[in-house]
Amino acid sequence: MLYNIHTLSWDDELLEIFDIPRQILSEVKSSSEIYGYTATRWVDSQIPIVGIAGDQQAALFGQMYTEKGMMKNTYGTGCFLLMNCGKSPVLSKNNLLSTIAWQINDEITYALEGGVFIGGAAIQWLRDGLRLIRTSADINTLASTEKDNGGVYFVPALAGFGTPYWDQYARGTIFGISRATTDGHLARAVLEGIAFQVYDIVKEMEKDLGSQCSEIRVDGGASASDYLMQIQADLFGFEIKRPKSVETTALGAGYLAGLAVGYFKDIKTLKEQYQIADFYS
Repeated sequence: MLYNIHTLSWDDELLEIFDIPRQILSEVKSSSEIYGYTATRWVDSQIPIVGIAGDQQAALFGQMYTEKGMMKNTYGTGCFLLMNCGKSPVLSKNNLLSTIAWQINDEITYALEGGVFIGGAAIQWLRDGLRLIRTSADINTLASTEKDNGGVYFVPALAGFGTPYWDQYARGTIFGISRATTDGHLARAVLEGIAFQVYDIVKEMEKDLGSQCSEIRVDGGASASDYLMQIQADLFGFEIKRPKSVETTALGAGYLAGLAVGYFKDIKTLKEQYQIADFYS
């Protein structure tokens, strides 16, 4: 919060406002370099400490979305989207967050970020709160018992609304319930509610960047739901791609570390080994 992503230094104005001495703050390093080595107290060899990134930034890099306009979404407890904005920051006019995606050598890559507070947590609520399913994966089976949502819509603001509304007082709502409503309709409404929130963020990102997205790569536990991914693809009208490994946060951190020590030659080498497992369109 104190770092100026434009000047790439601690922000003098913020330091003055919060009365924070500059000298107590650490030196900011790039995302992929050797920061130091472990001590030899417990092991004979010094192990290099390399690679650092925020979890969503690491996931974007793990998805190998290294070009401007590329976007990933992590479907976890919440849903977190990052769009690569290239070498210049984009200041959002639509309540998104402007951030640094990563720095490799002297080259900065910027991103737009948006977060859904309740993603997979809505499925957990269906499991633990309403007890309509026994495991999270059961939502797919339950949703398949109905051909549509039966006119039922779910607003999953169980912890307020994140991007782009930022309303901490919003609360979840279910519309359209009738005597014909089944648990299958509720299951589909929950999945659709997650997808609609992601849709809202993507549309605001497209406005800020001034171009339309052509695909999204997904990861995280809830991305394993084929029904959710197909609903998402139907909403957007373009491809949703799920990689062979959905643990792309760990993968991205590993990529950054591997580049730093020379295990990987370059980003081109990383792209060559990236594999897509499933497509939804």
